[in-house]
Amino acid sequence: MRNHLIAELEKIAEEDHRVVVLTADLGYSVLDSFSRKFPERCMNVGICEQNMASIAAGLAMDGNVVYTYSIGNFPVMRCLEQIRNCICYHDVDVKIIAVGGGFVYGQLGMSHHATEDLAITRALPNMRVFCPADPDEAVWTIRVAHETSGPCYIRLARGGEPPLHPSLSDYDVTRLLPIMEGGQVAVLATGPVLAEALSASSALRENGIELGIYNCICLKPFDVETLRSIADRYAAIITIEEHNVVGGLGSIVSDLLLEAMPSAMPRLVKLGLQDVYTSVVGSQSYLRRHYGLASDDVVRTVGELMSWMRTTGYSATGVPP
Repeated sequence: MRNHLIAELEKIAEEDHRVVVLTADLGYSVLDSFSRKFPERCMNVGICEQNMASIAAGLAMDGNVVYTYSIGNFPVMRCLEQIRNCICYHDVDVKIIAVGGGFVYGQLGMSHHATEDLAITRALPNMRVFCPADPDEAVWTIRVAHETSGPCYIRLARGGEPPLHPSLSDYDVTRLLPIMEGGQVAVLATGPVLAEALSASSALRENGIELGIYNCICLKPFDVETLRSIADRYAAIITIEEHNVVGGLGSIVSDLLLEAMPSAMPRLVKLGLQDVYTSVVGSQSYLRRHYGLASDDVVRTVGELMSWMRTTGYSATGVPP
């Protein structure tokens, strides 16, 4: 995913001489090609993410479009004050790229588990927030971010992630992407954890149960129009995110359901980190299972919702009189 995004950024930089990339003591193999091609526009600022954010703001105020690149929490949480005061307050063209969102760096412990970043960046005025699920989506996202005036946050996995849906030549990443439609339950996923929803769908289909699956690439601004349509058509919605449920996708959907949804309100279940610190270490797949984000957890949750619907008579058209 990261290689696809940086390769696309190279193409953008060939056409737009305002593009500058800053990294904080990493990205050597990933950024090698970019730095060789544009040595005057690619700088390693060292282990000082706060300075990196401030430098980026200054370069952007001078007319550049600046991309900062680091891993996990470091390009956001370590320099949050600089992002808030220097970048977002002045609404400058700085695009923050974080590689290793969620549990990607699972063996490195809580300090490297990026599980609050989406909530934090969403709370910043002027910031747009993107979380692509696969390499194609990463390419679409970097194009949209570059064409968008002002700050953007792009949360990536790492590298080597497979495509998760049939390839499209392009897509408006600000809209919810329908992967599958049908059934009484819709799953809304953001980021590569979409793979767990797709695996659950395959298992459920063997038992005659269909799922609607929608991918949320853009978390801010959010596609309220499509969410309203989903709420009209499904009896229940499951959100799944490799992130704290507080302030992330689950919170977005919950807020919007209350603000702008129809009278036949769908039931909502939020799968994610349940407002706890990750005290456990292990691989990404291990941590997904441990914290209830694996495909088996989606299957179990769908089963519980189907049982609830049978018991209550609830459907997408509401509770019958």
